[in-house]
Amino acid sequence: MKTGAVLILTFFFLFARTNIVLAQMQDSSKYHIAVFLPLYLDSAFDASGNYRFDQNFPKYLNPGLEFYEGLELAMDSLKKIGAPVDITVYDTRSETKSLQQILEEPAFAKIQMIIGHVTAPELRLLANAARNRNIPFINVNFPNDGGVTNNPEFVILNTTLHSHCEAIYKFIQRNWATSNILYLRKAGALEDRLRNDFTDIEKNTASVPLKIKNINLDNNVDLRLLAPYLDSNVKTVILVGSLDENFGKTVCTRLAPLSKSYPMKVLGMPTWDAVTDFNTPAYADLEIYYTTPFYINPADSLAMSIQQYFKSRFYSRPSDMVYRGYETILHFGQLLEANKGKLDGNIGIRKFKVFNDFDIQPVFTNKETGIQATGTITLQYLENKKLYIIKKVNGNVVAVY
Repeated sequence: MKTGAVLILTFFFLFARTNIVLAQMQDSSKYHIAVFLPLYLDSAFDASGNYRFDQNFPKYLNPGLEFYEGLELAMDSLKKIGAPVDITVYDTRSETKSLQQILEEPAFAKIQMIIGHVTAPELRLLANAARNRNIPFINVNFPNDGGVTNNPEFVILNTTLHSHCEAIYKFIQRNWATSNILYLRKAGALEDRLRNDFTDIEKNTASVPLKIKNINLDNNVDLRLLAPYLDSNVKTVILVGSLDENFGKTVCTRLAPLSKSYPMKVLGMPTWDAVTDFNTPAYADLEIYYTTPFYINPADSLAMSIQQYFKSRFYSRPSDMVYRGYETILHFGQLLEANKGKLDGNIGIRKFKVFNDFDIQPVFTNKETGIQATGTITLQYLENKKLYIIKKVNGNVVAVY
């Protein structure tokens, strides 16, 4: 994390640079991308341009600013390779102009791609605008369709929960199909949804369905309920069907001591990516797995160069959102240029990899069943289907798929 002074200076730089980017929109020979971010510039500065929070930096400012920091680095990279791409940054928390007003501006008619870190209402507005203009909208953060349907211009980069469940199920099928498989959950609406997703996947699998034993637990996770299912001579695969990080941590805390006597693998949801506790000695020797669409290999030379840049300039480490900002702008900026500003059906071309192997695929929905399928009925949206299985054990983190 940067110091307060450096963050404030960065914000002032952001404010100035945003105006410069807007001015660059006059060049019609370039390819134009609009980026929508929650920057809160109007609330962060008063009418005289003075920063309102003294040496403090509210956490709600972080996502937009960090994405912008990555965007700035990507713009420099695009400039170095001679890519004629201009970026216009819009503050979705502007107090002077609404999102709808921005979309209706004459200057917006030049935009050839929309990228956004959005809320659900913003997602729907931008997706509709993209469809009406026949230009792609890349949603970088919202992990579901937000109610958007029948929109071939809408791209979900942060993979949906259903696809995470598919990846987990197939991973178990490939590696531990004959193992003792337990599904642990607690009561809750989201837990019901997860269980329904796995049930749908099980019904539609092209391979032999897994034999899963379902076990309901409370928040205290009484291990006596698991005792009848554990065998020291048989590998046990434990799938935790809950997005609740605390429930996941409790399950793993209870299982860690048992893992020395009972061979086991514990798989959780994508929310486990944020659980730093799994790196501590309390979880020693327990093999923990989860899925993520965004994996930064610490040995990657580009990632290491960005880390060094932040260390020397800000005395800090770049956040995940910095990497996402850099990757999104650099990848799709090059893709837009390569296709002369008109992507059409080329949004999923597997080129211009930065950190991750995006696999953008059409998602179709069967109107009768509502289940995702390929090649049936209606194209609903496009989605990044590439997921990495992350393994954590004894503080080591590695992508195994």
